[in-house]
Amino acid sequence: MSLIMELPKIMEESRKAYEEIVAATDQQAFAITEIIGKASIDYERFENIVARGDNVRFMKFLMEHRDLKGKIDLIYIDPPFFSKNNYRVEIKLESNKTKKIPMISQRAYYDTWDKGLQEYLRMLTIRLLMMKDLLAEKGSIWLHLDWHAVHYVKIIMDEIFGEENFINEIIWHYKSGGASKRRFARKHDTLLFYSKSKDYYFLAQKEKSYNRDYKPYRFKGVKEYRDEFGWYTMVNRKDVWILDMVGRTSAERTGYVTQKPETLIKRILESCTVEGDICADFFGGSGTLAATANKMGRRWISCDIGNLATIHTHKRLVQEGAEYLIYEEQKEVDDQATGKIGVDISLSESHISDMDILRVELKSYLPESLEDIPVESKYLHIIKEIIEEDPLQFVAYWSIDYNYQGDINRPNAYFCKDNEGIETIYETIGLEFGDVGIKVVDIFGNSSFTVVKNKEMRKCT
Repeated sequence: MSLIMELPKIMEESRKAYEEIVAATDQQAFAITEIIGKASIDYERFENIVARGDNVRFMKFLMEHRDLKGKIDLIYIDPPFFSKNNYRVEIKLESNKTKKIPMISQRAYYDTWDKGLQEYLRMLTIRLLMMKDLLAEKGSIWLHLDWHAVHYVKIIMDEIFGEENFINEIIWHYKSGGASKRRFARKHDTLLFYSKSKDYYFLAQKEKSYNRDYKPYRFKGVKEYRDEFGWYTMVNRKDVWILDMVGRTSAERTGYVTQKPETLIKRILESCTVEGDICADFFGGSGTLAATANKMGRRWISCDIGNLATIHTHKRLVQEGAEYLIYEEQKEVDDQATGKIGVDISLSESHISDMDILRVELKSYLPESLEDIPVESKYLHIIKEIIEEDPLQFVAYWSIDYNYQGDINRPNAYFCKDNEGIETIYETIGLEFGDVGIKVVDIFGNSSFTVVKNKEMRKCT
């Protein structure tokens, strides 16, 4: 039977699964594990969110425990494309102690489906049904795919959101990618733009439209402009967008495979949202939606099941000064392996005031198990060598909460690894310090946490 004939069955099975999920009694599936910035002042109210865990459970959690049903103004998702590829990211480690370290290939995510396109479409359909529940009446949803599956998904989107609510098919054209002698080069992705209702928000944006031969038309009532290329008019933006991918030397590049450019998301947000609106991405990847929305004064939610995706998003947002909550799926919190963190913490009297000086030095980090490291077995001997010689090479991010209350990590300082390495010493001055919580996230996305009691700190005079 052809796939087109199976679509009604896929739709029926997906709707039944969705209804069972919505009807099920579920305990609070996600918990706050970290609060970044001023979000700690009143974290019970809505704040920006980075979540790690299954997006189905997270969407149900948002509806039942964060009262967000029908309140999200824009949803953008960049799900797997049904490319049948296993995506990897290359990790470059450098150490003065360990020489000639080869590039290490790490698993990012799988886009392979044992039961074929039918399985992929069921996965996506269940999630689209839940997204419709979350979407505001004036809201819109943008689905980012390519040639592999977009034509089948368009039919499913028509069924869920209604053919009458299909607004645009946007073509994103780029230069990157391969070529073939057997076909035209594939140089575009497709974005499907749907609304929840006819009362959706949209503000048309303007773009340059160059005159034929770049010469002035001089039509009555038509305002013309001139730049270094020639004459042009300003028209409403068209449905083909020519934008570069994230280049290897781009400042926004995180190193995460399949990262999308902020210019693409900016075009969507400036057309379909206003400041203060809530935007969400439930296949968050490297956090491009969150980073762009944060810059534009929108509230945002980003969820991904992958450890690697979450750490890329976390590092990116911390470095940009964003304020947000980190939620993790409860089973992930309970079952999470904790690596060994070596830290030296001391308190000493200040000679110029009655305050104390807190000094924290990250000395070492050891993953709980090599089984937590998502690399091929051929790299494990290199990993072991680096662990013995230079273990801080594996630290992607670490933070300090010097008044840890025993429940949620509220960092006062955080440090991210960059091309120059990572800072390992922190000093601050204050009247009183409590217990110190130290969190370390390694380059593979594994998270570890340790607490040093105030009475256990080394006292210096």
